[in-house]
Amino acid sequence: MSTYAVAVRHAAMAAARLHHNLGTQEQVVREGGRVDVFEAAARLDVPLLFRPLEGLLGAFLNDPIPGVLVTTRRPLSVQRFTTAHELGHQQLGRKPSLDDESMLVRSPFVAQPAYPLQEVEANAFAVTFLMPRWLITWHCEHQGWIGPALQRPDVVYQLSLRIGASYQATCWTLARYKLLSAPTAKKLAGIEPRGIKADLLSGYDPPDFRGDVWTLSEVDRGMTISGSRSDLFVLRLPEHSGSGYLWHFEQLQDAGFALVRDEREGAVEDTVGGHVTRRVTALSRER
Repeated sequence: MSTYAVAVRHAAMAAARLHHNLGTQEQVVREGGRVDVFEAAARLDVPLLFRPLEGLLGAFLNDPIPGVLVTTRRPLSVQRFTTAHELGHQQLGRKPSLDDESMLVRSPFVAQPAYPLQEVEANAFAVTFLMPRWLITWHCEHQGWIGPALQRPDVVYQLSLRIGASYQATCWTLARYKLLSAPTAKKLAGIEPRGIKADLLSGYDPPDFRGDVWTLSEVDRGMTISGSRSDLFVLRLPEHSGSGYLWHFEQLQDAGFALVRDEREGAVEDTVGGHVTRRVTALSRER
């Protein structure tokens, strides 16, 4: 392993091999979700512990047996990436590693001599395992996000939620797969997610912006949505009262959600029974 290119290629092949061995692609396409790196660790019998670490995001240890340690003090997207990074060390048979914040800023696809190849290799494994091209392609095709749509920050943000990655990481991964140009990816990555969330909520002011904002439609029917307690959900559903095609949200409320906004888009004044889009914003009552 003498060059960055060899290290990255080796790691990417290891990630693809693990997907094949675990049957990940078939499972994700069937359920319409994201790569479950925590389940992967369990299926590999790799002990995975979450602790409130000080100054570390995670660690890979191999004495007395290989195991992974991940901080509880960072968001889920960082925990997922950290787990995949440490799992990369394990899959590639590397020595123990303690990983801090620098893990998040170094690119595995640009030569950076200051970083050990072992760490570059683990980052390349993490990116390839969590965000394989087939996963991004599947979600884009399923949602109809093609061509210019991927240049919209709200679309890239929604894609990032579905694949379980940070918004910025998704921007740069789209550039890596040639689905965005490097200048466009840089421009999108410079947009703060808070502003995107505010735009998606269309004037509703949430208690805070800690959570993510999911926009869901009939296309998401049957899909696995891996949201958190602090997330908000904007449902946009077609409705035609004239034919009795109406939505009722009692089950949503029974499941512990509060409806904080309910409006109809496309309704024509003084018209009854026409086609409209029901736009409902919901959040967990246990935030």
